[in-house]
Parts: sequence; structure tokens; C-alpha cells
Amino acid sequence: MKFDVVVLTDHRYVAPEKKTPYIENVLQEDRLVLEALQSQGLKTVRKAWDHPDFDWSTTKYALFRTTWDYFDRYAEFSNWLDRASQQTKFINPKKLIYWNIDKHYLKDLLIAGVNIPRTVFIEQGATPTLAETIKVSKSEHGFTSSGYILKPCVSGAARHTYKIDDSKVGDHEAIFKQLVSEEAMMLQEFQHHIVSEGEISMMVFNGAFTHAVLKIAKPGDFRVQDDFGGTVHPYSPSAEQIEFAKSVVHAAPELPVYARVDIFKDNDGKWALAELEIFEPELWFRLNPVAANVLAKGIRETIAFD
Repeated sequence: MKFDVVVLTDHRYVAPEKKTPYIENVLQEDRLVLEALQSQGLKTVRKAWDHPDFDWSTTKYALFRTTWDYFDRYAEFSNWLDRASQQTKFINPKKLIYWNIDKHYLKDLLIAGVNIPRTVFIEQGATPTLAETIKVSKSEHGFTSSGYILKPCVSGAARHTYKIDDSKVGDHEAIFKQLVSEEAMMLQEFQHHIVSEGEISMMVFNGAFTHAVLKIAKPGDFRVQDDFGGTVHPYSPSAEQIEFAKSVVHAAPELPVYARVDIFKDNDGKWALAELEIFEPELWFRLNPVAANVLAKGIRETIAFD
């Protein structure tokens, strides 16, 4: 059978025996996307990206949605991505996915004029200690905070994400050395407003804003992800915030079909980009089901299926 679009997920979410609230959300999100695409007359099916028997040449496009095990199986996923890209096309396009999957893309956006938190990238195999890296961050990169966030350049769900204060640098030297030996990392100033005010996620489809949510960390934590007790709330952004989000997607190498722009007020009181997610972002369609139809219509109108 031939398909117009295969909606990609993680094998854990294909036919789960145990349905937690988290899994129920995943299933609802994917169902809303499937139904919206079908309402546009597109033949669709939902598959795990690592399905052992599926022939990817039977679909015109693959749409990345809930492939949330990729960063734990990155070598395997990268091999599959390369193979599948030779058999079908991706939404968003392969060029954008390869650019966005690694947070070095923040450098490109900074050059394009997007405000990001002060960031230092530590390449895999680098030899300086964490203390030496922080010293250089302060002397050469303008760090003024006494707190830092350390995280991988390829990651999700706050994997290997650490909040470090100057007084605790020594406690993190061993894990820093281990992590840098295995993958590229990034060090950023700790952003106080994310804890006090939260982080805003703005959904932008084909350059047009659809909806937003406010993510708030649980008391005593700094991570806004619901995996760590964070909460999500509907949010009505200001015109300034919407324009900032639009400027971010237009600074990408090409305009994404769908994107999530995570923004916050930085330590200088300016709007800043936390992440631009154009690969497999959670888009909270369950809080705004109409947006799934906007995405599906955009896909139908902007992508050639004939």
C-alpha cells in the first residue's frame, strides 16, 4: 500500500500495554495529527521509525512527531535517518533536521541576529576542566552569573542536564570529563527568569503563529519539562513575543513547515531563544486541536504530493 504521509513515533508508543497519563498524551497528539492529515484527503499511517519491516519507499513523506527515543539511540537513529532519507522525503526537510538536531545551530542563529543566552560549546574530546571552562566563559564570553547549565548538544528531555553553582564546580568535574569524552557539550549561564517566570513555547507553522503554552518548573527545580514535574499552561503571548518567534523561524536555513520556538526573558531582561525545535517537538495540539488542522492544511498546500 502507498501512503502520502507516515507519522513517525517511538516504538514504545505504538501499542503500549500500560497507558500512563504521559503515554495518553502522546497517543492523543498523534491521533489529532493523523485525523487532521486524513481530513485533507491524505493517506496516512503511524509507524515507529525503527519498524523492522516497513518499506519507507512506500510513503511520499515521513512526518516526525513523537520519536522521543532518538537521543538515547543516536548512532542507530542516525544510520536509519540516512537510509530512510534515500527512500522518502521528510517533513521538515532533511536539511533542516540535520541542522536542528545538534544545538550548534544556535551559533548560526546568533550570527543571524537572534538573541540567545551566553553559551560556550565544548567539543567532544576537549581537555580543559570544568573549572577552566568556566574561567574562560567569564573572561572571554561575558558570563556574569555564578550559576551555569551544562547539557549535551544532542539531547532531549533534559538528558544529562546539570545546574552548577560556583561552589559546586569541583563536584561536577568527574561527570564533566566523562561527558565531554563521549559527546559535545554546551555551557550556558543559568537563567533566573526561567525559574521565576517560566519558559514560553510558541508554535509557528509555515511562518504563522498558532498557539502558545507557558512551561513552569516545579518548586525547587529548574527544569520545565513535565518529565520532572513541570506544568504546562495555555498562554496568550504579546505581539512582541510573537514577532520574536517569527523572526527566529525566518532566521533558519529555510522556513520550516512546523516549529516550536521556546523563549524566555534573559538575565539582561531581553527576550531570548532557549531552543528552536523543528525536528520532533511536542506541539501541544491537545490544548489547541484546531492547530493540528492548520498544520495539516499547510502540509497539503505547500508540499507536492503528485
